[in-house]
Amino acid sequence: MSKQKKSYGQIMKATSLFGGVQVFNILISVIRSKAIAILIGPVGFGVIGLLNSALRIIGDATKIGLDTSAVKEISEKNSDPDTSKVAEIISVLEKLIWFTGTIGALITLIFSKVISQLTFGNTDYSYAFIWLSIAVLFTQITKGKIAILQGTRRLKKLASANLIASTVSLLLTLPLYYFFKINGIVPALIVSTVISFIVFKFFTKDIEIPRLSFTKKELFQKSKAMLVLGATMSFTSLIVALATLLIQIYIRNTSGLESVGFYNAGFLIVNAYVGMIFSAMSTDYFPRLASINTDNIKMNVAVNQQADVAVLLITPIIVLFLTFSPFIVELLYSSEFNVILGFVMFGVLGTFFKAVSFSMGYVIIAKGHSKVFIILSVIFNSIFLVISVFSYDYGGLTGLGIGFLIYYFFHFVSLKVLTKYLYGINFTNSFYRTFIICALFCLSSYVITLVESLYLRYSLLLILAGISIGFSLVQFQQKMDLMQLLRSLLKKSPKD
Repeated sequence: MSKQKKSYGQIMKATSLFGGVQVFNILISVIRSKAIAILIGPVGFGVIGLLNSALRIIGDATKIGLDTSAVKEISEKNSDPDTSKVAEIISVLEKLIWFTGTIGALITLIFSKVISQLTFGNTDYSYAFIWLSIAVLFTQITKGKIAILQGTRRLKKLASANLIASTVSLLLTLPLYYFFKINGIVPALIVSTVISFIVFKFFTKDIEIPRLSFTKKELFQKSKAMLVLGATMSFTSLIVALATLLIQIYIRNTSGLESVGFYNAGFLIVNAYVGMIFSAMSTDYFPRLASINTDNIKMNVAVNQQADVAVLLITPIIVLFLTFSPFIVELLYSSEFNVILGFVMFGVLGTFFKAVSFSMGYVIIAKGHSKVFIILSVIFNSIFLVISVFSYDYGGLTGLGIGFLIYYFFHFVSLKVLTKYLYGINFTNSFYRTFIICALFCLSSYVITLVESLYLRYSLLLILAGISIGFSLVQFQQKMDLMQLLRSLLKKSPKD
């Protein structure tokens, strides 16, 4: 039991550390989103969303998934007493990431007109993409630095770097939006990426990176495993980014750039704000899972524990969001954005199933099963695209939110069947009890939002929110010593 409590404690400690970072980042993002909503409106959100989606596709196509595959390679070598192995992997990564970043920047620069035409339906943004080639380069190099910190488990440094980069970027980009409005978007994106690079460069400067020279053949041999898995991750990330961009282009062609802005604003809430928990957990979960990828029994335990924590954390967040969703949307943006309420409510409900899918999906990556991951990525994202298009045609933004919920449920059921068949991953009866109770909390909270009486609706929602928080706390206390965890977080930070 003590070993189990220690495992849960480790998960919660890492989640608390990066959850705190994510909460701070959300506060930063709230200020940024509010400012953007006021200064450049839904159209500005649409432009930012399309630019970011296009840049993401270029980045995913050229960085060969090195930011993810390197974490796996570094975390595996990090447990080896021979420190030279880690140093060698880091040295190889540094050389490769500069090369791929340069390729990405050149492609953005050379094909700026084509990219603008495909993304916006015209060449008006050609010069924007020429300048954004700088952002492509610095983004890729920064991702390499993040992979080094994550793979070597320097979690405190990673958290600190995230905090500083977010804060400084906000302070430097807000004046650009204020003075230049929509014309400030491109400079703001470039400044953010450069600031992130400088900060992460500073936080990795104490990690010894040997200046090793390799022939082309040696570099290929030493990076082969990283490149094989990375190519898989790059392809799958590209598929995800392409599906997202195609949805935005479809909305643009159907309803205009303003509707794309509304979509991106809602998507930001579902994935960045409510979905912050996944970012917080993945920082620790993936390297931990990769380090035990040859032991299916240990992996099964890790998946159960991670899914347990994810469900217990996400449920109160979902209930609270559904309770205060009208106020949250207006706080983040403005009353003009109230049209996204239906979209975000159903999308947020979908994150409940995503919480469990998240825990299972990393098993395939940790195992390094490239073909399986590629096939699943193509299938899932094709289904996601089809569901999104049909649901938007059927019910606009609210219909799109329902489509998200349907997709997340399908994704959860499919991964449950596949991971059981391929790796023997089974959830315990204890988890299923927790899952069903939490699902009822989420379902009940949505049903209560339909109550017409304002007083009765909010009374019931607040009561349900209190019960869901209490339930999660009781469950966590049974699985670990919450007070001891709190004292350890207050007394000292987790080790780098």
